[in-house]
Amino acid sequence: MYATPSMRPIFGTAFSRVVRVAHQHQENSLAPAVARAVQILTILAEAQGSPQSLAELARALGAAKSSVSNVCTELEEARLVHRTERGYSLGRRTVELGGSYLATFDQVREFYRVVADSEVLRNELVQIAVLDGVEALYLARHEGRAPLRLTASIGEKLPASLSAVGVALLAQMDLREVDALYEGVEMPRLTERSASSLDALHRKLEITRERGYSLDRGEVFPNAIGVAVAGPTLCLGDVPFALCVSTFDRSGAPDLSPEALERIVAALHETARLLSNPMTGRALAAR
Repeated sequence: MYATPSMRPIFGTAFSRVVRVAHQHQENSLAPAVARAVQILTILAEAQGSPQSLAELARALGAAKSSVSNVCTELEEARLVHRTERGYSLGRRTVELGGSYLATFDQVREFYRVVADSEVLRNELVQIAVLDGVEALYLARHEGRAPLRLTASIGEKLPASLSAVGVALLAQMDLREVDALYEGVEMPRLTERSASSLDALHRKLEITRERGYSLDRGEVFPNAIGVAVAGPTLCLGDVPFALCVSTFDRSGAPDLSPEALERIVAALHETARLLSNPMTGRALAAR
């Protein structure tokens, strides 16, 4: 994840939400030590690479430093956290576990090859994501040109109601499911363009269903444009995914012409189709 100072305020709300959820989870847990370990790992992940001291972790969890220290020691021995003079950060073992998780998705294994083979997408910044509650979790990232710093990195989460991939995935759900998902959830607002009400989200989902793709113009990052389509699920139990191309809106003028937008949407739909049917993709690669 990028940890530039300009991005930290954007994720402050998410960090606070993680701490609140951590307290609730601790209170309801049947295994407090395990719950506390999960809380620590989650807080370190949301810190975006900034080491957290023992005092900071204890304060965030509302727990005694001695109790938090015991859990951190076990996590350090398991290589799930790494300790330096500045504090704790995630350990390399989390990368191994994340890689094992990603290996279960055929779409991620095929993503890089299929995107590289696309004449339209190979030079674009393309990402694949899935829903994780009310957030979009980014699983893979292809950088065809110079990387855009103000976009999500692998393993990062962004609000589903604002991000192009999140809206594309939510548009596949029934409105009653969407309402249930957001019941009691405070709608985030990250920029002046962010839609921050359930009614506004409903309108975006309706437009997305009508045109077959979602469009984010500066709702997560100012001047960033995201175009996304959802991939079809062929089998019961498949994890729904979405593909997104990200670019910039320069000097207030759209960076994507109608023709370029049409080409990108068509290429995203074709890539989603290939990723949803691995046998088709492999057959094409063998030609």
